[in-house]
Amino acid sequence: MGVDLRQVVAGILTITMFVMLGQMLHRDYYDSVQEKAQGDAHDIEFEGSRVSVKDSLVGALEGNKGPWMDDNNDLNPCWPTLLSDEAVSSKGYVTFSLTNGPEYHISQITDAVMVAKHLGATLVLPDIRGSKPGDERNFEDIYDADKLIKSLDNVIKVVKQLPEQVSLRDIAIVKVPTRVTEDYIKEHIEPIFKSKGNIRVATYFPSVNLRKSSQDGETDPVACLAMFGSLELQPELNAVVESMIERLRTHSRKSDGRFIAVDLRIEALEKKNCHSTGVGGSKTCYNAQEIAVFLRKLGFAGDTTIYLTQPRWDSSLNILKDIFPKTFTKEAVMPASKRSKYLESESSEYENVIDFYISSRSDVFVPAISGLFYANTVGKRIALGKPQVLVPAEISETSSLATDFISPYISKKNHLAYSCFC
Repeated sequence: MGVDLRQVVAGILTITMFVMLGQMLHRDYYDSVQEKAQGDAHDIEFEGSRVSVKDSLVGALEGNKGPWMDDNNDLNPCWPTLLSDEAVSSKGYVTFSLTNGPEYHISQITDAVMVAKHLGATLVLPDIRGSKPGDERNFEDIYDADKLIKSLDNVIKVVKQLPEQVSLRDIAIVKVPTRVTEDYIKEHIEPIFKSKGNIRVATYFPSVNLRKSSQDGETDPVACLAMFGSLELQPELNAVVESMIERLRTHSRKSDGRFIAVDLRIEALEKKNCHSTGVGGSKTCYNAQEIAVFLRKLGFAGDTTIYLTQPRWDSSLNILKDIFPKTFTKEAVMPASKRSKYLESESSEYENVIDFYISSRSDVFVPAISGLFYANTVGKRIALGKPQVLVPAEISETSSLATDFISPYISKKNHLAYSCFC
């Protein structure tokens, strides 16, 4: 059989493309870059990521294709099982809403629980509000209300609805900074609560930095319980996430069912302009081509399965799929019977929650975009014993070790989660 010259030329062009991509890269490990403490998560840079292999908290698995690492199941909750003898509540109520997506929900529920606990108030289950006007859902549409109420049984009283006799005019709106402390509550919130009797908490984010601080002292056990032991998906939505994860694992037989989740959203990349650099030459995000080359240089095989948080396929992702053909977005791995409810609705809240929980449970997580989604996904992964979070970088070597790019939140054990797990 004769040789088809078109196939030969196509093969040469493919090889040339990979060579050119490799030559385009330069070293950028952001060793000295710190996160900027601004309220908008989209303006936060990655912290330095380069660490030595000997300092890594995870070990490479032998005999498997690719730089996969072991889970770490040594950590356990270190807050007391019983935080108090019983929940004590006053006649007052604390209300609030969950907004802006699951990465914010974790902080908002934690702050509301802290406020209710230290005021001796009853907490009212929140509604959930999306980014669009009128995009509102009940708490139970996404989260397990009974689980939350039971988990907080010995801490605070929780009710599903505000009693009819309580007028909205009697509720004072109080803004609280995330990671609110007992001292702040006593000084700034308690006087208002005593005056009005009921308050509505609105959490604001002076920073999305979730690093431990020596000034914080010990993390309040109530905050630990609220942050890591209260929120779970409601059964139907949890089953959808489980089925998507299982389908991703079936595509990954050659890597023992392991897959990578990459937080890569085209809209966010366009807003952040990934070609520019921040303080100290660091980058705040990486595009599809840069992520593809990063993963290949770390040694991940071309048949590695990758899940993207991008809502729908975009042509700019084609370069990633060329290098990793088993790259999927939600519509490709979600059960067909569930797409009309979870993908075709006007609300993106379902999709954001699905992305967060799949990213938390994947074998490897790569944050192509810095910010609160990255920070809270890391916290969830620490709680689940899944420390392989790889912060991307432009690598000049032909090959590097994945352990060199473990998130500093994990390699330095400086994430807030390490105050709650030991």
